Amino acid sequence: MSDSIRMTAARIHAHGGPEVLTVDRIPVPTPAPGQVRIRVTAAALNNTDLWTREGAYGTPDDPDAATGWIGPIGFPRVQGGDAAGYVDAVGSGVDDTLLGSRVVVDPAHYDSEHDDALPVRILGSEYDGGYAQYVVVDEADVHRVDDSPLSDAQLAALPIAFGTAMGMIERAGVSTNDVIVVTGASGGVGVALVQLAVARGADVIAVCSASKADGVREAGATHIVDRAGDVWSDVRRIAPDGVSAVLDVVAGPHVRAGIPALRPGGRWVVAGALGGHEIDIDVRRLYLHNLSLIGSTMHTRAHFRALMVLARSGTVRPLIAQTFPLEQVHRAQEELASRRHVGKLVLLPAASPQS
Repeated sequence: MSDSIRMTAARIHAHGGPEVLTVDRIPVPTPAPGQVRIRVTAAALNNTDLWTREGAYGTPDDPDAATGWIGPIGFPRVQGGDAAGYVDAVGSGVDDTLLGSRVVVDPAHYDSEHDDALPVRILGSEYDGGYAQYVVVDEADVHRVDDSPLSDAQLAALPIAFGTAMGMIERAGVSTNDVIVVTGASGGVGVALVQLAVARGADVIAVCSASKADGVREAGATHIVDRAGDVWSDVRRIAPDGVSAVLDVVAGPHVRAGIPALRPGGRWVVAGALGGHEIDIDVRRLYLHNLSLIGSTMHTRAHFRALMVLARSGTVRPLIAQTFPLEQVHRAQEELASRRHVGKLVLLPAASPQS
């Protein structure tokens, strides 16, 4: 493809509000050795996109510093941690049988080559992401899903939300007949947690607002607990013997209040802090009852491969709340921030004109 060919992309030019995000016409990228170029047909939105734009992550030394997901980032940056589409070009050293294949992108770059390596960079923050008609990534980051029954929008909904959820599920050791609690169950990661846990045969107690209960129930939750009520009293009523695990994206006061709901040997896995960054717990609850409090950021390579097995079979079908053309990225991010929806919001870059 000629360098003169341009594409539509949504880029941030600094950290800040919606005004720093612009829809631009930029050159189509060329894959370097070991890379592939993907014609992006769908790119889901995530809270990581909002927080990267805002610079809300901070650093270990300065929690108020304006940074991307893992630290300072270069501008302008094409946003978007999720991407699905079709390989349309390959760099030298890449098997050209990938051309034309339908793929999902693993958004993580890892700290080593091991299966249990941890993410250290993420698509759309430390390198250009999926809010564009084309994206270039390493060959190792693409996973073929040619025969998946999922739509492109559903495939694009998987990497960050379901990848994060898969990491939590694995680290919590969720298995058949477990009784678990999912907080923030109507959000992208929350719905993913419900669907993945149900696919493993667990009974799910989902915490969400009453207005979103029907959507969360559609995802497979066994019980709904209204987050506006006495959440942990309701959980103990449903599971008087305690729960196997709590999969938490809320944190804050929930942790201290909810720890007693874990049965001996239970696991509390936290991957978000929508309810507050600081917690106060009685550590005796941890050691006297052999409980585990586990932090979980995204997924490992092994977790992502397991997720792609589910994608190819269609075992889990993400709920899509709404789709938008790429030019409506501001409207899409505004809707994401409103939290009015259940399921995923997805951009469709292929619907944008190209010249």
